[in-house]
Amino acid sequence: MPARSAGILLHRSRDGVREVLLVHPGGPFWAKRDAGAWSIPKGEYADGEDARACALREFEEELGTPLASQSELVDLGSVRQRNGKVVTAWAVEGDLDATAARSNTFEMEWPPRSGRRQEFPEVDRAEWFSVDEAREKLIPAQVALLDRLP
Repeated sequence: MPARSAGILLHRSRDGVREVLLVHPGGPFWAKRDAGAWSIPKGEYADGEDARACALREFEEELGTPLASQSELVDLGSVRQRNGKVVTAWAVEGDLDATAARSNTFEMEWPPRSGRRQEFPEVDRAEWFSVDEAREKLIPAQVALLDRLP
């Protein structure tokens, strides 16, 4: 069974322009990647775990703040990424100070085969992008979620 993730696509309107909040993955593998590397805040969930609850948990873990309004979540369905992972998403209108985002961390051996373990943030930054900009920044499969925004 492919890995499954669930996430939240937060959106807002600024000066008549719709913007979406995206996150950039932390760690050395993603440090120099930009176009096609960003994602909605999301995380994996296990069999028997509620996808919506996972999306809300991961939003808080990756941004350091809980989602302000959970009652207005709109189901955007799922997309399959190139690596086979299935991402299920919900959209909600809201606002958040992206510069204040503080992610949880993970640990890995770095540099490879060095025996040294280092800690990295899961998300190294969050930013608001217009929908057109987001099309360039997002992992290609997640672009379909933008088309499904209500």
